[in-house]
Amino acid sequence: MSDPNLIAMAEAPAGSGRPRSLAGDAWHDLRRNKIFWASSVLVLVVLLMALAPSLFTSADPAACALSNKHKGPAGGALFGYDFQGCDVFARTVHGTRNSIEVGFLSTLLAGVIGLCFGLAAGYYGGAVDAVLSRGIDIVLGIPFLLGAVVFSGRLSAGEGDDGVTAVTLTLGLLAWTSAARVMRSSVVSAKSQDYVAAARMLGAGPLRLMFRHILPNSIAPFIVVLTLMLGANIAAEATLSYLGVGLKGEAISWGVQIADAQGQARVAAGPLVWPSVFLAATVLAFIMLGDAVRDAFDPKLR
Repeated sequence: MSDPNLIAMAEAPAGSGRPRSLAGDAWHDLRRNKIFWASSVLVLVVLLMALAPSLFTSADPAACALSNKHKGPAGGALFGYDFQGCDVFARTVHGTRNSIEVGFLSTLLAGVIGLCFGLAAGYYGGAVDAVLSRGIDIVLGIPFLLGAVVFSGRLSAGEGDDGVTAVTLTLGLLAWTSAARVMRSSVVSAKSQDYVAAARMLGAGPLRLMFRHILPNSIAPFIVVLTLMLGANIAAEATLSYLGVGLKGEAISWGVQIADAQGQARVAAGPLVWPSVFLAATVLAFIMLGDAVRDAFDPKLR
């Protein structure tokens, strides 16, 4: 078999000009995918809310007055006020930053660990593969929610800790196994291809083979898994914050808002509903984006 990029170039439609690479072919499919564009727009809006919340609201999320307790929408408070008299819309918008920050950083950490384990296990095989695969199985055997509650609670035990670092480390250290297994499988498949054998015959060393020839042709499924993992980690942060072992103190996040509002849901449902809607929409957007990218890079669906 040949390099996937060469296959994509060979199968490019006649008269289409310069042949497309595998990534170019995937982009050609993504441009015509409505789900990809809808999820991308939603992700972009969420990222703007996280990076520049002042574009959406000028209200101070920490400015609370009991005189506004459970008041309905008024002025800039589009979602009304919670039981402490805080602007629900402002807190929802500003809560995006911590939720997205934890999601991105924990996914990045999980991706680095998964890449190292999967690439080494798939390339070297034999005893190295056996040892690393057993390590993956051990971590995979830890109940995710139980392990996250225990680790996050222990790491954020200090006074004044907002829990961001603890939750990021916890999710990153527990969520990398799926990415590692996907990377290992892709590397095992890619290293048996003819272009790898040709590069080895020309004198390419292990590092050059792994990072120059194998990794570029096996990274697509890995990226898809990370995209899906990002949505899952955002939901996991909200779950931990809801349970009281995630973000805390002065930190604002959707999970904290949901936990604070649950006891007052019968009196005023808005403070509970709106953070839940934003959380669900964000997680769904990343899952839809990951599915669209996976379909574009999967040759079986062409």
